[in-house]
Amino acid sequence: MSDSNLSDAQSRLIADQVREELARRRISRKGLAGLAKISISTLEKALSGSRPLTLATTIRLEEALGVNLRAKLTRPVAPGLAPGELGYYARPAVSAIEGTYLTLRPSFGDRDAIYAYRIEISWSEQRSSLVFRESERIDAAFAQSGTVSVPNQSGHIYLVTNTNGQFRLVIVSRPTISGEMYGIITTLQIGRGSQLTPVSAPVAMVPVNAAKDIQFGQVRAGERCYERYRRYLERTVDDQFAVFLPVTPKP
Repeated sequence: MSDSNLSDAQSRLIADQVREELARRRISRKGLAGLAKISISTLEKALSGSRPLTLATTIRLEEALGVNLRAKLTRPVAPGLAPGELGYYARPAVSAIEGTYLTLRPSFGDRDAIYAYRIEISWSEQRSSLVFRESERIDAAFAQSGTVSVPNQSGHIYLVTNTNGQFRLVIVSRPTISGEMYGIITTLQIGRGSQLTPVSAPVAMVPVNAAKDIQFGQVRAGERCYERYRRYLERTVDDQFAVFLPVTPKP
């Protein structure tokens, strides 16, 4: 632990404990900030993950809550081992997931089109975990990046973006024998004006070295890659990598 700033992983762990204490004791964030003699802005940024906690702020929070928030930070984490909140996976165990993927989902703006972009999954020494980054998006301003969770329990892979508490989530299967991963994406769709609407859709991630001919962007019916891309997305549902439940009709 640094004398000034905690690491991102340490800050996230302490922020989780603080949120739990707030919920358990029914204390408001403003109330805790007052007890700890820190600004509400400092507390909000620390809890959202947009700014790492300092040691001084952590000590003030401990004094205000009467708990040792740093107790869980004393357990050493081996190099190449992801933190507990991401699944405690070792790098060799997830090396097959590292790589660059052609990523496909239905277009949110055109029902007859498929949206294709690139996701790169790599190991971050700084975070001691897998991270992902999107590129080749025609709406580059909305390109996502984040962490990769690989828990043993579910047998699935989670690509998580957390921007100031706003989440975007991709859940995909472990790679098939040919390396593809299939699942579901849950995000926000731009609606009318500034309105945002929750939306979920099937997603397929295909290793670029196995994809052969690649076309990024909005791929419409009749274009050279459309039928192949459509078959990938259909497999997501047909082979039940993901299930979309219909609304029960009225009797």
